[in-house]
Amino acid sequence: MVIKNKKELLNHGEVEARKKVLEILEEGLKAADPKIAIKRNVILRNSTAVFGGKVKVDLSRFENIVVVGAGKASGGMAQAIEEIFRDRLTCGVVIIPRGIASNYVCKKIKLIEADHPVPTEKNIMAAEEIVSIIEKYSGENTLFICLISGGGSALLTMPRRGLTIEDMQELTRLLLKCGADITEINTVRKHLSEVKGGLLAKKAYPSRVVSLIISDVVGDPVEYIASGPTAPDSSTFRDAVEILRRYNVWDKVSDKVKSILLKGCRGEISETPKPGDPIFAKISNIIIASNKLSLEAMKKKCLALGLKPAILTSFLEGEARHVGRVLASIAKETALHGSLVKPPCALLAGGETTVTVKGSGRGGRNQELVLGFALAVSGFRKIAFASIGSDGIDGVTDAAGAICDGYTIERGEKLGLDPYIFLEDNNTYEYFKKLNDLIFTGPTGTNVNDLSVAVIL
Repeated sequence: MVIKNKKELLNHGEVEARKKVLEILEEGLKAADPKIAIKRNVILRNSTAVFGGKVKVDLSRFENIVVVGAGKASGGMAQAIEEIFRDRLTCGVVIIPRGIASNYVCKKIKLIEADHPVPTEKNIMAAEEIVSIIEKYSGENTLFICLISGGGSALLTMPRRGLTIEDMQELTRLLLKCGADITEINTVRKHLSEVKGGLLAKKAYPSRVVSLIISDVVGDPVEYIASGPTAPDSSTFRDAVEILRRYNVWDKVSDKVKSILLKGCRGEISETPKPGDPIFAKISNIIIASNKLSLEAMKKKCLALGLKPAILTSFLEGEARHVGRVLASIAKETALHGSLVKPPCALLAGGETTVTVKGSGRGGRNQELVLGFALAVSGFRKIAFASIGSDGIDGVTDAAGAICDGYTIERGEKLGLDPYIFLEDNNTYEYFKKLNDLIFTGPTGTNVNDLSVAVIL
């Protein structure tokens, strides 16, 4: 996993600081590699499989070992599982984003491509195939290995009866633009789905289920990662309605969406399975890669580069452009006074900010975060900063994120670029494109939230 345009990014600005920023980001991506994560967390010893170093499963008790799953990292996870279990596997179905199936070699696990972030009929057909295989093999003699990662919410789409794909597409677009965070978005999704919010676990009962999870949600709550298909759901129909109202989306969603949520509030539709439900007695949900683990790997890389590291947080949230300014204030304090850590140093952060879309431009939360940072450090020297989506996709653009330093705004002004106009139109992609400061990795095949690095020399 490398930054494809690294050479162009080092042609201007704080070159030495930029170079270190990019090397640290690449280390974070490497730590999130799904194949490495699986092989680090799944050990086969004769007839015993050890998952996550603590969950032991006697394979001799099962006639079938079936793999199911969905997410941006699930293709790499599936290939690694095949390499470990080989002929022990019965079969499997995993849903991955469109256009990447050729990156993986799987013989027993069928990889189905579907659409992200807005689902289509292809997603429903893929989800139906997963449900079909679960219904076929569900029983005491089956072990299901479920591979879950970020992006699974959209990829594993099976609307509740009465909803159409058009209802879900409209809802998804509204949720992605309103400023809601991922836990809020997935709360709504769970209550409009036949497979999210523990309902996939219900279909697999009474089978043994081990879910291996790569987290893309701040704090790693398993019930919200890919909308928690195998986890108990603590949220309710009422929570979903309140979220839609809070973000002024309630009056914009279809009448069918409203009807289902209101029926759920009245108890006319059963709630998602809650903590303590016996269907979860034979289910293990195990985090095998996360933002925090990537930050720890980045910290080690900093030390190798001769930088004193400080992990600020793996819970970075809030409106992206404002969060960028806050991170910049910490970087300036560090540069001038060394209060937190003395230069040469690196400040590391991870999480997932949000963007309330009001304009018609192109961009993403990482690009808005970086422009907010750039505005606040304009004129400062020996500081460089970058932020990327670990999946290689920021917003609906082909960039992973962007990089900046104290020269960025000055360089933009020489080209006649007003950063505030670009922010107002949510058009940060075009701003950084003109400066040759977009970061391109291509789809990374993983997803552990966003990674942000400031280097101060």
